[in-house]
Amino acid sequence: MDFYLTALLQGLCFAGIAFGIFISMKIFNIPDITTDGSYTLGGVVTGAMLTHHQPGYIILPAVLLAGGIAGALTGIIHTKLKINALLAGILVMTALYSVNLTILGRSNLPLLNLPTLFSVVNLITDVNQNSLIILIGFVLIVTLLIGYLLKTDFGIAMRATGNSEPMIRALGVNTDRMKITGLALANALTALSGYLIVQLQGFADISMGIGIVIVGLGSVIIAETIINWLRIKSVWLSLVLVMAGAVIFQFVLALTLNIGVDANLLKLVTAVFVLLIVGLPRLTGRQA
Repeated sequence: MDFYLTALLQGLCFAGIAFGIFISMKIFNIPDITTDGSYTLGGVVTGAMLTHHQPGYIILPAVLLAGGIAGALTGIIHTKLKINALLAGILVMTALYSVNLTILGRSNLPLLNLPTLFSVVNLITDVNQNSLIILIGFVLIVTLLIGYLLKTDFGIAMRATGNSEPMIRALGVNTDRMKITGLALANALTALSGYLIVQLQGFADISMGIGIVIVGLGSVIIAETIINWLRIKSVWLSLVLVMAGAVIFQFVLALTLNIGVDANLLKLVTAVFVLLIVGLPRLTGRQA
């Protein structure tokens, strides 16, 4: 039971990545690879600030700002320098490796015996259940804030930029600014996942972000498949399904390990699972 509870906790931590991928790929149609670097950036900023005994109300804004800057840089390179979005993300992600290593000061930083979000807030005595309550509250607040933003005039303009850029530009909206803002928001949310996971697992590692984009992508694809099957139009429900997709993704990986699959094959299983989810709508003739 604890095995699947851990998967649930990790899934909730990864909801931020899922939201970030949802914004960049499903709203703006931009394949943003900055995710790998900004997730690690959120983790290393959290780790470095915790070791310097900074309070939580400073760490969280710093993490969001750091992730936002990383995403904005990708947006600026893409929109102002007219470089392909995929290449822009790869360039920023590559640069972030050095930035992250400089901030962290070493390849791995243990955070044992340091006060974290999950140790400072004590709602119940059971550690895992306490973490679960904190994460559920945290993720619900983030979901509500994103849902509210996407329903505002600004959010509608963001969504319109992804749906029909020429049309929204003709209405006087600065689409370049929308893309930069959208990528900044997406990577701030991704950094938020790094902030949570580092405090949950008790260490920050320079390699923690390698391949993490597939987690967010898999989560969004699971949600998108359900959204298409049920023909859901609600922004709020879509966001809830994206969050659920992150949890389902982690449950599948937990089940894979639980049935005895070699842990060395986990990345292969992850890739095959995402491939199946991507291919399923096409195989069943239920494409978006």
